[in-house]
Amino acid sequence: MRDFLPADKARRERVLAVIRQRYRAHGFDEIETPVMEDYGRLHAGIGGDNEKLAYNVLRRGLDADAIRAAAEDPAALTDLGLRYDLTVPLARFYASHRGELPGVFRSIQIAPVWRAERPQKGRYRQFMQCDIDIIGDGSARAEAELAVATLDTLDALGLEGGGIRINDRRLLDWMLEHFGFGADERPGVLITIDKLDKIGPDGVGAELRERGAAATAVDAFEAFLRRPQTLEFVPFGERQIRKALPEGAPDEVVAHLVGIGAAVAAARSHETEFGGVPLVFDPFLVRGMGYYTGTIFELSHPSVSYSLGGGGRYDGMIGRFLGQDVPAVGFSIGFERIVDLVEQGEDAAAEAVVVVHERDVPVAELAAHKARLVAAGGRVRLETRTKNLKALLERARADGYTAFATVAAGQTDLETKPLG
Repeated sequence: MRDFLPADKARRERVLAVIRQRYRAHGFDEIETPVMEDYGRLHAGIGGDNEKLAYNVLRRGLDADAIRAAAEDPAALTDLGLRYDLTVPLARFYASHRGELPGVFRSIQIAPVWRAERPQKGRYRQFMQCDIDIIGDGSARAEAELAVATLDTLDALGLEGGGIRINDRRLLDWMLEHFGFGADERPGVLITIDKLDKIGPDGVGAELRERGAAATAVDAFEAFLRRPQTLEFVPFGERQIRKALPEGAPDEVVAHLVGIGAAVAAARSHETEFGGVPLVFDPFLVRGMGYYTGTIFELSHPSVSYSLGGGGRYDGMIGRFLGQDVPAVGFSIGFERIVDLVEQGEDAAAEAVVVVHERDVPVAELAAHKARLVAAGGRVRLETRTKNLKALLERARADGYTAFATVAAGQTDLETKPLG
Protein backbone atom coordinates (compact mmCIF):
# COMPACT_ATOMS: atom_id res chain seq x y z
CA MET A 1 0.00 0.00 0.00
CA ARG A 2 1.44 3.34 -1.01
CA ASP A 3 1.39 7.04 -0.26
CA PHE A 4 1.24 9.48 -3.18
CA LEU A 5 2.97 12.84 -3.17
CA PRO A 6 1.04 15.83 -4.62
CA ALA A 7 2.54 15.55 -8.13
CA ASP A 8 1.83 11.79 -8.26
CA LYS A 9 -1.70 12.27 -7.00
CA ALA A 10 -2.36 15.03 -9.54
CA ARG A 11 -1.13 12.82 -12.36
CA ARG A 12 -3.34 9.93 -11.27
CA GLU A 13 -6.38 12.20 -11.08
CA ARG A 14 -5.70 13.56 -14.58
CA VAL A 15 -5.63 10.00 -15.97
CA LEU A 16 -8.76 9.05 -14.04
CA ALA A 17 -10.56 12.13 -15.38
CA VAL A 18 -9.82 11.06 -18.97
CA ILE A 19 -10.97 7.49 -18.30
CA ARG A 20 -14.22 8.67 -16.72
CA GLN A 21 -14.92 11.14 -19.53
CA ARG A 22 -14.38 8.58 -22.30
CA TYR A 23 -16.39 5.86 -20.58
CA ARG A 24 -19.30 8.26 -20.02
CA ALA A 25 -19.11 9.31 -23.68
CA HIS A 26 -19.80 5.68 -24.59
CA GLY A 27 -22.97 5.57 -22.51
CA PHE A 28 -21.71 4.05 -19.26
CA ASP A 29 -22.93 5.33 -15.87
CA GLU A 30 -20.81 5.37 -12.72
CA ILE A 31 -21.88 3.57 -9.55
CA GLU A 32 -20.27 3.10 -6.15
CA THR A 33 -20.30 0.05 -3.89
CA PRO A 34 -19.03 -0.43 -0.30
CA VAL A 35 -15.40 -1.43 0.25
CA MET A 36 -16.59 -4.49 2.22
CA GLU A 37 -18.82 -7.39 1.19
CA ASP A 38 -20.17 -10.40 3.09
CA TYR A 39 -17.59 -13.10 3.73
CA GLY A 40 -19.75 -15.76 2.09
CA ARG A 41 -20.12 -13.69 -1.08
CA LEU A 42 -16.37 -13.11 -1.38
CA HIS A 43 -15.67 -16.81 -0.80
CA ALA A 44 -18.37 -18.33 -2.99
CA GLY A 45 -15.87 -20.09 -5.25
CA ILE A 46 -16.17 -17.60 -8.12
CA GLY A 47 -13.11 -15.43 -7.45
CA GLY A 48 -10.42 -18.00 -8.20
CA ASP A 49 -7.11 -17.55 -6.40
CA ASN A 50 -8.13 -14.02 -5.42
CA GLU A 51 -10.34 -15.50 -2.71
CA LYS A 52 -7.19 -16.75 -0.98
CA LEU A 53 -5.83 -13.17 -1.01
CA ALA A 54 -8.90 -11.54 0.53
CA TYR A 55 -8.53 -9.45 3.68
CA ASN A 56 -11.15 -10.70 6.13
CA VAL A 57 -12.66 -8.62 8.93
CA LEU A 58 -12.95 -10.12 12.42
CA ARG A 59 -16.48 -10.35 13.79
CA ARG A 60 -17.25 -7.69 16.35
CA GLY A 61 -17.64 -8.65 20.02
CA LEU A 62 -15.67 -11.91 19.98
CA ASP A 63 -13.90 -12.64 23.25
CA ALA A 64 -10.82 -14.82 23.63
CA ASP A 65 -12.85 -17.98 24.28
CA ALA A 66 -14.97 -17.44 21.17
CA ILE A 67 -11.87 -16.87 19.04
CA ARG A 68 -10.25 -20.06 20.32
CA ALA A 69 -13.45 -22.03 19.73
CA ALA A 70 -13.64 -20.84 16.11
CA ALA A 71 -9.92 -20.98 15.34
CA GLU A 72 -10.33 -23.80 12.82
CA ASP A 73 -13.19 -22.13 10.92
CA PRO A 74 -12.42 -18.74 9.30
CA ALA A 75 -16.10 -18.26 8.44
CA ALA A 76 -16.94 -18.37 12.16
CA LEU A 77 -14.31 -15.71 12.91
CA THR A 78 -15.19 -13.28 10.11
CA ASP A 79 -18.40 -12.09 8.53
CA LEU A 80 -17.06 -9.39 6.18
CA GLY A 81 -14.06 -8.82 3.93
CA LEU A 82 -12.46 -6.12 1.80
CA ARG A 83 -13.36 -6.50 -1.88
CA TYR A 84 -10.60 -8.10 -4.00
CA ASP A 85 -12.19 -7.00 -7.29
CA LEU A 86 -15.16 -4.96 -8.50
CA THR A 87 -17.02 -7.71 -10.35
CA VAL A 88 -18.38 -9.59 -7.34
CA PRO A 89 -19.69 -6.34 -5.77
CA LEU A 90 -21.29 -5.39 -9.10
CA ALA A 91 -23.15 -8.71 -9.27
CA ARG A 92 -24.49 -8.15 -5.76
CA PHE A 93 -25.35 -4.51 -6.62
CA TYR A 94 -27.32 -5.53 -9.71
CA ALA A 95 -29.21 -8.25 -7.85
CA SER A 96 -30.14 -5.69 -5.17
CA HIS A 97 -31.20 -2.85 -7.50
CA ARG A 98 -32.37 -4.57 -10.68
CA GLY A 99 -35.82 -2.96 -10.53
CA GLU A 100 -34.27 0.52 -10.51
CA LEU A 101 -31.92 -0.11 -13.46
CA PRO A 102 -32.45 -0.21 -17.25
CA GLY A 103 -32.89 -3.55 -18.99
CA VAL A 104 -29.36 -3.31 -20.35
CA PHE A 105 -27.21 -1.67 -17.70
CA ARG A 106 -23.81 -0.18 -18.57
CA SER A 107 -21.80 0.53 -15.45
CA ILE A 108 -18.53 2.26 -14.56
CA GLN A 109 -16.73 1.40 -11.35
CA ILE A 110 -13.47 3.17 -10.47
CA ALA A 111 -12.33 2.34 -6.97
CA PRO A 112 -9.57 0.72 -4.89
CA VAL A 113 -9.49 -3.02 -4.17
CA TRP A 114 -7.36 -5.00 -1.73
CA ARG A 115 -5.45 -8.27 -2.05
CA ALA A 116 -2.91 -9.76 0.37
CA GLU A 117 -0.25 -9.97 -2.34
CA ARG A 118 3.39 -10.65 -1.60
CA PRO A 119 4.95 -7.18 -1.89
CA GLN A 120 7.07 -6.86 -5.05
CA LYS A 121 7.52 -4.57 -8.03
CA GLY A 122 4.22 -4.02 -9.80
CA ARG A 123 2.13 -5.90 -7.23
CA TYR A 124 0.35 -3.87 -4.57
CA ARG A 125 -1.95 -4.76 -1.71
CA GLN A 126 -4.16 -1.77 -2.48
CA PHE A 127 -4.63 -0.70 -6.08
CA MET A 128 -7.14 1.06 -8.31
CA GLN A 129 -9.39 -0.79 -10.73
CA CYS A 130 -11.28 0.85 -13.59
CA ASP A 131 -14.10 -1.40 -14.78
CA ILE A 132 -16.84 -1.10 -17.36
CA ASP A 133 -19.52 -3.79 -17.51
CA ILE A 134 -22.66 -4.47 -19.52
CA ILE A 135 -25.40 -6.50 -17.84
CA GLY A 136 -28.45 -7.80 -19.68
CA ASP A 137 -27.03 -8.16 -23.21
CA GLY A 138 -25.87 -11.59 -24.36
CA SER A 139 -25.12 -10.52 -27.93
CA ALA A 140 -21.81 -9.63 -29.59
CA ARG A 141 -22.83 -5.98 -29.32
CA ALA A 142 -21.89 -5.94 -25.64
CA GLU A 143 -18.32 -7.17 -26.19
CA ALA A 144 -17.92 -4.79 -29.14
CA GLU A 145 -19.04 -1.80 -27.04
CA LEU A 146 -16.55 -2.69 -24.31
CA ALA A 147 -13.70 -3.14 -26.79
CA VAL A 148 -14.39 0.12 -28.63
CA ALA A 149 -14.78 2.13 -25.41
CA THR A 150 -11.53 0.68 -24.03
CA LEU A 151 -9.51 1.35 -27.20
CA ASP A 152 -10.97 4.85 -27.45
CA THR A 153 -9.91 5.51 -23.85
CA LEU A 154 -6.40 4.27 -24.58
CA ASP A 155 -6.22 6.67 -27.54
CA ALA A 156 -7.42 9.58 -25.39
CA LEU A 157 -4.61 8.84 -22.93
CA GLY A 158 -2.05 9.19 -25.73
CA LEU A 159 -1.49 5.42 -26.07
CA GLU A 160 -2.65 4.92 -29.65
CA GLY A 161 -2.00 1.63 -31.39
CA GLY A 162 -3.46 -0.66 -28.73
CA GLY A 163 -4.98 -4.01 -29.60
CA ILE A 164 -7.05 -6.73 -27.97
CA ARG A 165 -6.28 -10.45 -27.83
CA ILE A 166 -9.53 -12.38 -27.76
CA ASN A 167 -10.67 -15.95 -27.14
CA ASP A 168 -13.68 -17.81 -25.73
CA ARG A 169 -13.69 -20.17 -22.75
CA ARG A 170 -16.15 -22.38 -24.64
CA LEU A 171 -13.58 -22.85 -27.41
CA LEU A 172 -10.91 -23.70 -24.84
CA ASP A 173 -13.16 -26.33 -23.28
CA TRP A 174 -14.08 -27.74 -26.70
CA MET A 175 -10.42 -27.87 -27.74
CA LEU A 176 -9.35 -29.72 -24.57
CA GLU A 177 -12.20 -32.20 -25.07
CA HIS A 178 -11.13 -32.60 -28.71
CA PHE A 179 -7.60 -33.53 -27.59
CA GLY A 180 -8.96 -36.02 -25.06
CA PHE A 181 -8.56 -34.28 -21.69
CA GLY A 182 -11.20 -35.33 -19.17
CA ALA A 183 -13.53 -32.74 -17.65
CA ASP A 184 -12.02 -33.19 -14.18
CA GLU A 185 -8.46 -32.49 -15.35
CA ARG A 186 -9.20 -29.49 -17.61
CA PRO A 187 -8.89 -26.77 -14.89
CA GLY A 188 -5.34 -27.92 -14.15
CA VAL A 189 -4.54 -28.24 -17.85
CA LEU A 190 -5.65 -24.63 -18.39
CA ILE A 191 -3.28 -23.45 -15.66
CA THR A 192 -0.41 -25.05 -17.57
CA ILE A 193 -1.55 -23.82 -20.99
CA ASP A 194 -1.64 -20.28 -19.57
CA LYS A 195 2.17 -20.54 -19.30
CA LEU A 196 2.65 -21.31 -23.00
CA ASP A 197 4.21 -17.93 -23.85
CA LYS A 198 6.66 -18.29 -20.93
CA ILE A 199 7.78 -21.94 -21.07
CA GLY A 200 6.99 -22.85 -24.69
CA PRO A 201 5.45 -26.05 -26.14
CA ASP A 202 8.13 -28.32 -24.66
CA GLY A 203 7.66 -26.87 -21.19
CA VAL A 204 3.89 -27.14 -21.41
CA GLY A 205 4.06 -30.76 -22.55
CA ALA A 206 6.49 -31.67 -19.78
CA GLU A 207 4.39 -30.00 -17.09
CA LEU A 208 1.21 -31.67 -18.33
CA ARG A 209 2.90 -35.06 -18.05
CA GLU A 210 4.11 -34.20 -14.55
CA ARG A 211 0.53 -33.34 -13.63
CA GLY A 212 -0.49 -36.82 -14.70
CA ALA A 213 -2.66 -35.64 -17.58
CA ALA A 214 -3.86 -38.29 -20.04
CA ALA A 215 -0.84 -39.24 -22.16
CA THR A 216 -2.79 -39.57 -25.42
CA ALA A 217 -4.33 -36.14 -24.88
CA VAL A 218 -0.91 -34.57 -24.24
CA ASP A 219 0.45 -36.24 -27.39
CA ALA A 220 -2.45 -34.85 -29.44
CA PHE A 221 -2.00 -31.38 -27.95
CA GLU A 222 1.76 -31.36 -28.65
CA ALA A 223 1.16 -32.52 -32.22
CA PHE A 224 -1.27 -29.64 -32.72
CA LEU A 225 1.25 -27.11 -31.37
CA ARG A 226 3.91 -28.41 -33.78
CA ARG A 227 1.69 -28.63 -36.86
CA PRO A 228 3.04 -26.98 -40.04
CA GLN A 229 1.75 -23.43 -40.49
CA THR A 230 2.07 -20.77 -43.17
CA LEU A 231 3.47 -17.38 -42.20
CA GLU A 232 0.90 -15.36 -44.13
CA PHE A 233 -0.89 -12.54 -42.31
CA VAL A 234 -4.58 -13.23 -41.82
CA PRO A 235 -6.68 -10.36 -40.43
CA PHE A 236 -9.18 -11.00 -37.66
CA GLY A 237 -12.20 -12.91 -38.89
CA GLU A 238 -13.50 -16.43 -39.40
CA ARG A 239 -10.45 -17.56 -41.37
CA GLN A 240 -8.02 -16.40 -38.66
CA ILE A 241 -10.07 -18.09 -35.94
CA ARG A 242 -10.51 -21.43 -37.72
CA LYS A 243 -6.87 -21.48 -38.86
CA ALA A 244 -5.77 -21.30 -35.20
CA LEU A 245 -8.05 -24.14 -34.03
CA PRO A 246 -8.47 -27.86 -34.75
CA GLU A 247 -11.08 -28.66 -37.37
CA GLY A 248 -14.68 -28.72 -36.27
CA ALA A 249 -14.78 -25.73 -33.91
CA PRO A 250 -18.36 -24.84 -32.80
CA ASP A 251 -19.98 -22.63 -35.44
CA GLU A 252 -22.03 -20.65 -32.91
CA VAL A 253 -18.99 -19.58 -30.87
CA VAL A 254 -16.95 -18.71 -33.97
CA ALA A 255 -19.84 -16.65 -35.32
CA HIS A 256 -20.07 -14.75 -32.01
CA LEU A 257 -16.39 -13.79 -32.22
CA VAL A 258 -16.72 -12.84 -35.90
CA GLY A 259 -19.66 -10.59 -35.00
CA ILE A 260 -17.57 -8.82 -32.37
CA GLY A 261 -14.83 -8.23 -34.93
CA ALA A 262 -17.22 -6.84 -37.53
CA ALA A 263 -18.69 -4.35 -35.04
CA VAL A 264 -15.28 -3.22 -33.77
CA ALA A 265 -14.03 -2.85 -37.34
CA ALA A 266 -16.98 -0.61 -38.20
CA ALA A 267 -16.31 1.60 -35.18
CA ARG A 268 -12.53 1.67 -35.64
CA SER A 269 -12.44 2.11 -39.39
CA HIS A 270 -9.25 4.21 -39.12
CA GLU A 271 -7.25 1.21 -37.84
CA THR A 272 -4.77 -0.33 -40.26
CA GLU A 273 -2.10 -2.12 -38.19
CA PHE A 274 -4.31 -5.15 -37.56
CA GLY A 275 -5.73 -5.31 -41.05
CA GLY A 276 -8.76 -3.17 -40.35
CA VAL A 277 -9.63 -4.31 -36.82
CA PRO A 278 -7.43 -4.15 -33.67
CA LEU A 279 -8.32 -7.70 -32.58
CA VAL A 280 -6.18 -10.85 -32.68
CA PHE A 281 -7.57 -14.30 -31.96
CA ASP A 282 -5.44 -16.20 -29.44
CA PRO A 283 -6.64 -19.80 -28.95
CA PHE A 284 -4.49 -20.18 -25.82
CA LEU A 285 -5.57 -17.04 -24.01
CA VAL A 286 -6.95 -18.42 -20.73
CA ARG A 287 -7.61 -15.66 -18.14
CA GLY A 288 -7.56 -17.21 -14.68
CA MET A 289 -10.86 -16.04 -13.17
CA GLY A 290 -13.15 -18.99 -12.55
CA TYR A 291 -16.34 -17.07 -13.32
CA TYR A 292 -15.69 -16.52 -17.05
CA THR A 293 -18.18 -18.43 -19.21
CA GLY A 294 -17.57 -17.14 -22.75
CA THR A 295 -15.57 -14.41 -24.46
CA ILE A 296 -12.31 -13.41 -22.77
CA PHE A 297 -9.89 -10.67 -23.81
CA GLU A 298 -6.69 -8.87 -22.87
CA LEU A 299 -5.57 -5.36 -23.77
CA SER A 300 -2.11 -5.02 -25.34
CA HIS A 301 0.10 -2.17 -26.48
CA PRO A 302 3.26 -2.34 -28.63
CA SER A 303 5.27 -0.32 -26.09
CA VAL A 304 5.12 -3.05 -23.41
CA SER A 305 5.25 -6.85 -23.30
CA TYR A 306 2.60 -7.25 -20.59
CA SER A 307 -1.15 -6.78 -20.79
CA LEU A 308 -2.78 -3.46 -19.81
CA GLY A 309 -6.12 -4.92 -18.83
CA GLY A 310 -8.59 -7.63 -19.59
CA GLY A 311 -11.98 -9.10 -18.94
CA GLY A 312 -14.61 -11.43 -20.22
CA ARG A 313 -18.16 -12.74 -20.09
CA TYR A 314 -19.48 -14.06 -16.77
CA ASP A 315 -23.08 -15.02 -17.52
CA GLY A 316 -23.41 -17.32 -14.51
CA MET A 317 -22.37 -15.01 -11.68
CA ILE A 318 -25.40 -12.77 -11.18
CA GLY A 319 -27.69 -15.80 -11.09
CA ARG A 320 -26.01 -16.85 -7.84
CA PHE A 321 -27.37 -13.74 -6.17
CA LEU A 322 -30.57 -13.18 -8.16
CA GLY A 323 -31.86 -16.73 -8.63
CA GLN A 324 -31.99 -16.40 -12.42
CA ASP A 325 -29.18 -16.06 -14.95
CA VAL A 326 -28.50 -12.68 -16.49
CA PRO A 327 -25.88 -12.19 -19.25
CA ALA A 328 -22.95 -10.02 -18.18
CA VAL A 329 -19.57 -9.05 -19.58
CA GLY A 330 -16.88 -6.65 -18.35
CA PHE A 331 -13.52 -5.09 -19.15
CA SER A 332 -11.02 -3.76 -16.61
CA ILE A 333 -8.22 -1.35 -17.49
CA GLY A 334 -4.99 -1.92 -15.54
CA PHE A 335 -4.84 1.58 -14.11
CA GLU A 336 -1.62 1.11 -12.11
CA ARG A 337 0.20 -0.03 -15.26
CA ILE A 338 -1.32 2.54 -17.58
CA VAL A 339 -0.68 5.55 -15.34
CA ASP A 340 3.06 4.89 -15.59
CA LEU A 341 2.91 4.94 -19.40
CA VAL A 342 0.94 8.15 -19.80
CA GLU A 343 3.09 11.20 -20.48
CA GLN A 344 3.11 13.87 -17.79
CA GLY A 345 0.49 16.50 -18.51
CA GLU A 346 -0.68 19.69 -16.92
CA ASP A 347 -4.01 20.69 -15.42
CA ALA A 348 -6.38 22.45 -17.78
CA ALA A 349 -6.55 25.56 -15.56
CA ALA A 350 -5.48 28.88 -17.10
CA GLU A 351 -2.28 28.99 -15.05
CA ALA A 352 -0.74 27.38 -11.99
CA VAL A 353 1.08 30.18 -10.20
CA VAL A 354 3.26 30.19 -7.12
CA VAL A 355 3.26 33.67 -5.53
CA VAL A 356 6.56 34.29 -3.71
CA HIS A 357 6.15 37.08 -1.16
CA GLU A 358 8.42 38.96 1.19
CA ARG A 359 7.91 38.29 4.88
CA ASP A 360 6.54 41.76 5.59
CA VAL A 361 3.64 41.62 3.11
CA PRO A 362 0.37 41.97 5.08
CA VAL A 363 -1.89 38.92 5.10
CA ALA A 364 -4.79 40.99 3.70
CA GLU A 365 -2.74 41.95 0.62
CA LEU A 366 -1.73 38.32 0.05
CA ALA A 367 -5.35 37.20 0.32
CA ALA A 368 -6.42 39.82 -2.23
CA HIS A 369 -3.68 38.86 -4.73
CA LYS A 370 -4.55 35.19 -4.41
CA ALA A 371 -8.29 35.81 -4.77
CA ARG A 372 -7.80 37.73 -8.03
CA LEU A 373 -5.69 34.95 -9.57
CA VAL A 374 -8.10 32.22 -8.44
CA ALA A 375 -11.07 34.19 -9.85
CA ALA A 376 -9.27 34.29 -13.22
CA GLY A 377 -9.26 30.47 -13.26
CA GLY A 378 -5.76 29.88 -11.98
CA ARG A 379 -4.32 27.58 -9.36
CA VAL A 380 -2.39 29.52 -6.73
CA ARG A 381 0.06 28.74 -3.94
CA LEU A 382 1.53 31.33 -1.57
CA GLU A 383 5.19 30.86 -0.58
CA THR A 384 7.37 33.00 1.70
CA ARG A 385 10.59 33.97 -0.07
CA THR A 386 13.66 32.02 1.06
CA LYS A 387 17.36 32.62 0.51
CA ASN A 388 17.46 29.84 -2.06
CA LEU A 389 14.76 31.05 -4.45
CA LYS A 390 15.91 28.63 -7.15
CA ALA A 391 15.24 25.59 -4.96
CA LEU A 392 11.81 26.94 -4.02
CA LEU A 393 10.84 27.39 -7.69
CA GLU A 394 12.17 23.97 -8.65
CA ARG A 395 10.01 22.42 -5.96
CA ALA A 396 6.97 24.32 -7.26
CA ARG A 397 7.65 23.16 -10.82
CA ALA A 398 7.91 19.55 -9.60
CA ASP A 399 4.51 20.00 -7.97
CA GLY A 400 2.95 21.02 -11.30
CA TYR A 401 3.17 24.83 -11.16
CA THR A 402 3.85 26.56 -14.46
CA ALA A 403 4.48 30.18 -13.49
CA PHE A 404 5.56 32.37 -10.58
CA ALA A 405 5.24 35.95 -9.40
CA THR A 406 7.06 37.90 -6.70
CA VAL A 407 5.29 40.44 -4.50
CA ALA A 408 6.40 43.04 -1.97
CA ALA A 409 4.39 45.01 0.59
CA GLY A 410 2.16 47.61 -1.04
CA GLN A 411 2.52 46.14 -4.53
CA THR A 412 -0.77 46.28 -6.45
CA ASP A 413 0.01 44.45 -9.70
CA LEU A 414 1.62 41.05 -10.19
CA GLU A 415 3.77 40.05 -13.15
CA THR A 416 3.79 36.32 -13.72
CA LYS A 417 6.75 34.62 -15.38
CA PRO A 418 6.95 31.06 -16.70
CA LEU A 419 8.75 28.41 -14.68
CA GLY A 420 11.24 27.15 -17.27
